[in-house]
Amino acid sequence: MSTLSPRVVVVSRRSELDELLARHGTRGAAAYFLKQRGRDLDEVTARHEAQRQALTEVGGAVPADWRRGHVERTDLPRFLFAPEDWVIAVGQDGLVANVAKYLDGQPVIGVNPEPGRNPGVLVRHPASAVGGLLRSRPRMLERTMVVARLDDGQELHGLNEIYIGHAGHQSARYVITAPDGGRERQSSSGLIVGTGTGATGWCASIARDRTAAPALPGPADAALGWFVREAWPSPATGVRQVSGLLTPGQELELTSESERLVVFADGLESDALELSWGQRVTIRIADRRLHLV
Repeated sequence: MSTLSPRVVVVSRRSELDELLARHGTRGAAAYFLKQRGRDLDEVTARHEAQRQALTEVGGAVPADWRRGHVERTDLPRFLFAPEDWVIAVGQDGLVANVAKYLDGQPVIGVNPEPGRNPGVLVRHPASAVGGLLRSRPRMLERTMVVARLDDGQELHGLNEIYIGHAGHQSARYVITAPDGGRERQSSSGLIVGTGTGATGWCASIARDRTAAPALPGPADAALGWFVREAWPSPATGVRQVSGLLTPGQELELTSESERLVVFADGLESDALELSWGQRVTIRIADRRLHLV
């Protein structure tokens, strides 16, 4: 039995001001750059300060006898989360999706530093609520996740969706096998498999233009929606197997007929799996779920 005290790991990403200063060096140069594009440094600074204040308030809410950690979004693939961790994501809703695939049951508190700007679907709490949440037994909302598994054993999880296709979003060639066993050789700009949490994003934009698109699942539903993007009809490639639902126990399989396809989740292209010619990937509902406070 572990005697370690719980650890709070705060997850954030660099603010736009941080990125501008890293690129341009000074506030004056950053202000000039923004002015040329019809924007104002004051707005960017205000957003930076809102995030900084939220991070400070979250840090002050952590019990004194708890351990602490902090990781930026870009470093998530290299960070090791422990079973006893509490994860606090401070930022936009997408930050929760970015961290979810590296977790296995750890509770996640989403903190919204800009309630008037961010929707707050996943970052549901103000920084002022963190102290009470850490000291109580808060209610957890479980969110379905998606997993892609290569035939060499590599896996990648996603909270919103998983993309499979060409690294440059050009034509990808592959053979797709649907859950009912139907097989088809296709050439397309990629395949999207999304959860109910991601149903308002990439999947929704595709489903909106499909008259025969399946009804997308809800965030807690044990189902995934899948869509082929821009399948190209030709004598060698078909357009029949282009959308559907995956329910528990069902899998979608894709066999690469391109030299290099990539698999990434939730827009984090820097953390991707690669498929070479002949490699297979299967996509299904993940066994793990996000535990959102």
